[in-house]
Amino acid sequence: QTRMQSLQPEPAARYRNVLEALWKIVRTEGIWRPMRGLNVTATGAGPAHALYFACYEKLKKTFTDLIHAGGNSHVANGTAGCVATLLHDAAMNPAEVIKQRMQMYNSPYQRVTDCVRAVWCNEGAGAFYRSYTTQLTMNIPFQAIHFMAYESLQEHLNPHRQYNPTSHMVAGACAGAIAAAATTPLDVCKTLLNTQEALALNTNISGHITGMAHAFRTVYRVGGLTAYFRGVQARVIYQMPSTAIAWSVYEFFKYFLTKRKEEQLAGK
Repeated sequence: QTRMQSLQPEPAARYRNVLEALWKIVRTEGIWRPMRGLNVTATGAGPAHALYFACYEKLKKTFTDLIHAGGNSHVANGTAGCVATLLHDAAMNPAEVIKQRMQMYNSPYQRVTDCVRAVWCNEGAGAFYRSYTTQLTMNIPFQAIHFMAYESLQEHLNPHRQYNPTSHMVAGACAGAIAAAATTPLDVCKTLLNTQEALALNTNISGHITGMAHAFRTVYRVGGLTAYFRGVQARVIYQMPSTAIAWSVYEFFKYFLTKRKEEQLAGK
């Protein structure tokens, strides 16, 4: 996805579709190259998702009681998802910057520590949050669409809201795909802010691309309207299993921990 969203890629890093991109990366750069950035992503994802789901569950209940007590409110679900995103992205944004810099074609960084040190020394601590406002601008509508779609699909697939792995997986995948496609233009701008792509920087007098408006103008100037949807196929393919797995694992542990707590209370 990072490679396919490049605005002016090197000739060796131009791909027509996801499969061609994966094949060329593996063939020319090694089988482990697509896994670059996995460790920093996993490190950031733990605390980010803990904050994300805890905040979502708490606020969903609070807002639902205020708006539609005893029922299901799409407004409450969407609002809770938006607020949860603020915490999630605050924890995840630095990891995302490092991951995408390491995934770029001809990236000079071999280790996470090398990337962190170089970004900190050359661009300052603010570079880790340069895309934060864009990330929020993208993820707030993404999560609003995502949570509303998921809860809506659950009403049809699992109306009694019991633990049902199939419904959690299907609803999660479909909700992720819808939200991912709708927010691709913002994701392209976020990638540009994170990577500060060298060839795109050549079109800027200021030297750094800062802020969402600046990124939007640069994307349009370099690639036109179609550039806003670069990597949409990769983004949807990535988000579908990602959200399906996230919801399935989360719903399993929620069920397991809740059932265990009920058994302990019953035992008393």
